[in-house]
Amino acid sequence: MSPDVNPSGWGQLLLWLLIGLPAISGVALCVLGRAANRSAAAVSLVTAGLTALTAVAASIARPAVDVPFLTGFTFGLAVDALSALIVPTVAVVTLAVLAFAAAEGTQAPARFHGLMLIFAASVAVTATATTLPTLLFAWEIMGALSYALIGFQWRDEFRVSAGLTAFITTRVGDLGLYAAAGAALAGGTGLTFADLADAPPGWRDVVAAGILLAAFGKAAQLPFSFWLSRAMEGPSPVSALLHSAAMVAMGGYLLLRFAPFLQATGWAATTAAWVGALTALLLGIVAVAQRDLKQLLAASTAAQLGFIVLAAGVGAVAGGTAHLVAHAATKSLLFLAAGAWLTALGTKQLHGLRGVARRWPVVGVAFSAGALSLTGVAPLSLWATKDEVLAGALAASPALYVVGLAATALSAAYAGKALVIVWSRPLPTTRDAYDTEQQGTQHVGLWERIPLLVLATGAVLLGVLALPPLGDQVRLALGAVGEPRPTALELVGSAVLAVVVVGLVAWKRVPEPSWAANWLGLERAVYASIVAPVLWLSEHLARFDDAILDRGIHSVARRAVRGARRLAHFDDAGLDAAVTASARGGVRAGSTAAEVDTYGVDVLVEAVGRTARQLGRAARHPQSGQLHQYYAQITVLLTVALVLLLVVR
Repeated sequence: MSPDVNPSGWGQLLLWLLIGLPAISGVALCVLGRAANRSAAAVSLVTAGLTALTAVAASIARPAVDVPFLTGFTFGLAVDALSALIVPTVAVVTLAVLAFAAAEGTQAPARFHGLMLIFAASVAVTATATTLPTLLFAWEIMGALSYALIGFQWRDEFRVSAGLTAFITTRVGDLGLYAAAGAALAGGTGLTFADLADAPPGWRDVVAAGILLAAFGKAAQLPFSFWLSRAMEGPSPVSALLHSAAMVAMGGYLLLRFAPFLQATGWAATTAAWVGALTALLLGIVAVAQRDLKQLLAASTAAQLGFIVLAAGVGAVAGGTAHLVAHAATKSLLFLAAGAWLTALGTKQLHGLRGVARRWPVVGVAFSAGALSLTGVAPLSLWATKDEVLAGALAASPALYVVGLAATALSAAYAGKALVIVWSRPLPTTRDAYDTEQQGTQHVGLWERIPLLVLATGAVLLGVLALPPLGDQVRLALGAVGEPRPTALELVGSAVLAVVVVGLVAWKRVPEPSWAANWLGLERAVYASIVAPVLWLSEHLARFDDAILDRGIHSVARRAVRGARRLAHFDDAGLDAAVTASARGGVRAGSTAAEVDTYGVDVLVEAVGRTARQLGRAARHPQSGQLHQYYAQITVLLTVALVLLLVVR
């Protein structure tokens, strides 16, 4: 157990509340369904608010808990220095996103808020896990809920397809965690994070490869990046949470958590650094080429996570952590602003958003704070955090630094492009793009604007996590005092670079390379190599199920029905007839007894039959064939199992 955690009883209660509050409330909302629609938003906001307060308290108390989970393994949770920064960030962003969603309104509010709360609980478990079984437990639920949320509007087949593509793609990466756990066991080590460092060299490499694969998949790093494009079919609040502080960020967080372990293998750290740097560069070019605001932000997310992955690879844990926290506030703000304009104007196409910041200036100012932070303009948050990462890159390899600096310039280009467009005067053809994706409301309410202003404050100020004196405290807490720091020249140079690039974008239209517009063709390549084979196999397994397994089951069922009919005929023509004849031939008092007996048996038989029919109808309800419902049921069962584990241990 880390020396900076506190296993006290009241601290453990905080840790269970951090997970239990959103999990229980979310499950309750999903189970109640339509009956809870009217109160769902209120329940969600109260739960998220209490969870945020609990997260802050837990980050101060630093609780830890370790309970039996599987034979020989424990369910370990702890809030240490790293998770003490991440957990409150996730909780506050979740609260802001849910507040925006409540003000804007959603379809099926109970289902939406319930899924979001369960998802937030799984992220909290991921961020505080101290053993691989715990991490796998949360990782599975997080992945399943992401599919349900991306495909939330399930009546639109293309949205469900997008969720399925994202889910299958990330699942390929998720297999890495199972490989890591298997290698740890085969190497004779335990499954706590601390034990992994003791794995023998060969097995240690397998563990490292599995962790890298899982993290690259979740963090949308090359070659998995394209799934973020498909994930944009989900509601904007879902994008704002999943792709800022939650699932995508957890891929970067995982590598920051295991950064010392990656460094011990040598090759794993180098691999992480170069994959992160190249993702930041190439997905920056993809972002520049986009003409859809949410697609631009999605590519930007993969690029910015590239800086965090680069930080883990070069050992710049303090800079990477600060960048993760600042990016969470910045990107959730930008996604929510894009969502507000989509709802108001019915479009997220950039040519339809010209002048939108002038029309709703409060949203425009908040969006500008996030966009300028993304460009790296001083003194906004991502300026200092990027330079912390680049200082680590420069110390590791000048080539990495050059690639990272080029990616920084691209950040200024795509963020500046969006900024210039939303503040430009509308063209005569701008209105032609309105209402092309949905019917616009022409309205952005007060309660939708308030969460944007809160997040904009974070986008402006969170850079202090990388600057003295607070940055020194963060480094000390994370044990990163010796990590390289940017010089004054590097800080000034990057700030000037950002301003120059934004100025060039404002002066002259930024090029939009066509070869990058379709996300480098990654979707087609990965779909052909991964998704399509999985779907093909699933289809043929379904046919096998229908043709072989179901046929056998149906044959047995038909025979059972025929047997039941014969028994019923025997009962009616044989037993009942015999009882009736006996009753008629008996004395009057005996006849009355026989009639009563016959009546009682019939009532009992009919009651049993009715009960069996009702149970049969009820058993069909959860068998809808919809994956998200099956995953919700699995989540409920796992939650119940965990509660029983805690009660009876």
